[in-house]
Amino acid sequence: MSYVIKGETGDWEVVIGLEVHAQVIAKSKLFSGASADFGAGPNTQVSFIDAGMPGMLPVINEHCVAQAVRTGLGLKAKINQRSVFARKNYFYADMPQGYQISQYDMPIVGEGMLILDMPDGGTRAIGIERLHLEQDAGKSIHDMHASSSLIDLNRSGVALMEIVSKPDLRTPEEAGIYLKKLRSILRYLGTCDGNMEEGSLRCDANVSVRPVGSVDLRTRCEIKNVNSVRFVMEAIAYEAQRHVDVYESGGAIAQETRLFDANKGETRTMRSKEMAHDYRYFPDPDLLPLEFDDAYVAKIKATLPELPDDKKARFITDYGLNAYDAGVLVADQDNAAYFEAVAKGRDAKLANNWVSSNVFAVLNARNVPITESPVSAKHLGRLLDLISDNTLSSRMAKDVFEIMIETGKDPESIVEAGGMKQITDTGAIEAAIDQVVAQNADKVAQYRAGKVQIMGWFVGQVMKATQGKASPALCSELLTKKLAP
Repeated sequence: MSYVIKGETGDWEVVIGLEVHAQVIAKSKLFSGASADFGAGPNTQVSFIDAGMPGMLPVINEHCVAQAVRTGLGLKAKINQRSVFARKNYFYADMPQGYQISQYDMPIVGEGMLILDMPDGGTRAIGIERLHLEQDAGKSIHDMHASSSLIDLNRSGVALMEIVSKPDLRTPEEAGIYLKKLRSILRYLGTCDGNMEEGSLRCDANVSVRPVGSVDLRTRCEIKNVNSVRFVMEAIAYEAQRHVDVYESGGAIAQETRLFDANKGETRTMRSKEMAHDYRYFPDPDLLPLEFDDAYVAKIKATLPELPDDKKARFITDYGLNAYDAGVLVADQDNAAYFEAVAKGRDAKLANNWVSSNVFAVLNARNVPITESPVSAKHLGRLLDLISDNTLSSRMAKDVFEIMIETGKDPESIVEAGGMKQITDTGAIEAAIDQVVAQNADKVAQYRAGKVQIMGWFVGQVMKATQGKASPALCSELLTKKLAP
């Protein structure tokens, strides 16, 4: 995927790395027993540890550790069987301890790989630098009081996985594809729900540019806490152009952290970018190194589901789908399961056409997930059976489908109640053909004179005469014989 920014002095390439903060699916926080559920009243899920009370000692949540290992395995990454928690020291009002417990030089997960499914049907490998566990900060609220900021510590101490990519991304579109694929994998694994609107998946984008052909990395800026895929793409595009404009005018880029203003579509300075030494990292004295053995990793690995890349390969092999269609279906685990329920024992390509076109159109119009589809996989499968056994034509099946959407009824009862069965009796169709031919001698003469393209008109007239119930294929076959010179 090519993305070059044209400048007055030459062409520029964008270099992008993403840091994704994924909230771990867990009942309690990383170092306390307080609930990690979303949506509770302000400051109702806060333990003494989360509030930074003196003398309180953190206790590691083993489930969160297992979730991090599970995610690392899903990213085909190296699992470090010894990792260390460190204190990242800085002050902010919503972080009452005065430091964040994170991991620095010894994370729980090392290098891995994520495969992007590109629009042209190809793939691209993006390196994963690391995944480490850390606790989230609280939330500052600036718009509920005229002169004060309010603090909600419900989120304080919630477990996060920070997943850091290598600077391998080259376009805003690739960044969007990466985020969607990562979110899909996390959801398959059950380690993060990926809900960006609720803040359980947040992205920091690191952006720099360099002349096309150069391999050197220039000064980068970090765009902090972007909460939608579209906004990440817009922020990267704006920031990359800003860098080019600065360089083209003879200026220099300052390394800094910036915010994206979605209303204005632009980034702005938040603070100068801190270096690692500014945080004065050191191992947390209250937490021992985290250690586990091969058996622990193997036990978690044995529980992994079939992940999107493997499912995509199976859909291509078992169902004969192309790479694009298979990629669309497996991007969401529920969509893939629905398709398989429909396709089992049936024409898989026909099933894909109905799911990807008709069902997805209904879901998009109603803005609901496939788990809330008004047409169940079982009922859609039975509708396809009626097409396959010639009970319904494709056109009639669409009419039945519309009734299924509105009523939730099974297709057989709809067909029976409406007398909607396709006419496959040759005698009935021939009678309709004889009537059409007798009433349109001029059209018959045109056809026999070589104007064969009007065959479609004849088929339409027969379908009209049979109220759309005649088999179109049988109509064409019988008309061809009847109209032969």
